[in-house]
Amino acid sequence: MQSFEWVDAESVEQAVSLLGESSERQPVMAKAGGMDLLDLMKNGVVSPHRVVNLKSIKGLDGLRFDAKQGLELGALVTLARIAREPEVRGRYVALADAAEHAATPQVRNAATVGGNLLQRPRCWYFRSEHFHQTGGNDVERVREGENQYHAIFDNQRTVMVHASTPATALVAYGASVELTGPGGKTRMVPVSELLLPPDMKRARDTVIAPNEVLTRVRLPALAAGTKAAYHKQGERESYDWPICDVAVVLRMDGKVVREAAIAMGWVAPTPRRATEAEKLLVGKPLDEELARQAAKAAVSGATPLSKNAYKVPVLEAVVRRTVLAASKA
Repeated sequence: MQSFEWVDAESVEQAVSLLGESSERQPVMAKAGGMDLLDLMKNGVVSPHRVVNLKSIKGLDGLRFDAKQGLELGALVTLARIAREPEVRGRYVALADAAEHAATPQVRNAATVGGNLLQRPRCWYFRSEHFHQTGGNDVERVREGENQYHAIFDNQRTVMVHASTPATALVAYGASVELTGPGGKTRMVPVSELLLPPDMKRARDTVIAPNEVLTRVRLPALAAGTKAAYHKQGERESYDWPICDVAVVLRMDGKVVREAAIAMGWVAPTPRRATEAEKLLVGKPLDEELARQAAKAAVSGATPLSKNAYKVPVLEAVVRRTVLAASKA
């Protein structure tokens, strides 16, 4: 790890200004909880000239709920707080469960929702300094390599998957992020549009400009009859990276589904909406058979790699179970 300059930002405006000074020769990077950035620096994947600490900025760790406006999370709210906060657990249970199943208790106490969304892929090729130094192309080398945890959808140009479990739930809830740039100007971007397919040649996998800071995450207010569920499937019950995770948000009228959102994580370069499965559910009473049909539709079109075809039936089972769990929530 190379030496670097450390700056405790006192305001969002100062952080934006400092980040705007970044260049290819002297990159400037932001740090929230720092759980991912430190790993990337240790692995030799990034070598920032300056690290801007966002944790020193007051006011970015707030959490506010309004019945009409929905839920607002400051970018520095920790995953541990999201998992245990009564307003989140009582109203946005899929997000609370996704946060609770991310990493370990120690990591959740430090990791922030903003930083978790912006983390880089956990692909072992991406995290290899040697792979980067040799000009690695993830598709060419990984397609026939150790790809058992990689993408089974949309994997023509990249096979890496996004690593955030809260992102899956946020996409299902239709959440957006607030990005703040120079002059305090802000813009709202849906989480589904924020994330880009991972690319080793880019400095970030989001639409965030170099001189912007993610300041808040906002979830819309939920309509009456909304139910939700989340499930993360790993190889073990203890801490482990997911094989897949699924978040389901349904608006129910009795047993009939009026609206449906099914988001699937760890199976595509970004969280993927199962749109065909959602269409199957809407307007029909939800039972075991309909959930089974929706799950089959959710995995239709999968293009697994040489060692990850097992993810297809696993994902199908998880979608079916999560849909049913949401209907009974």
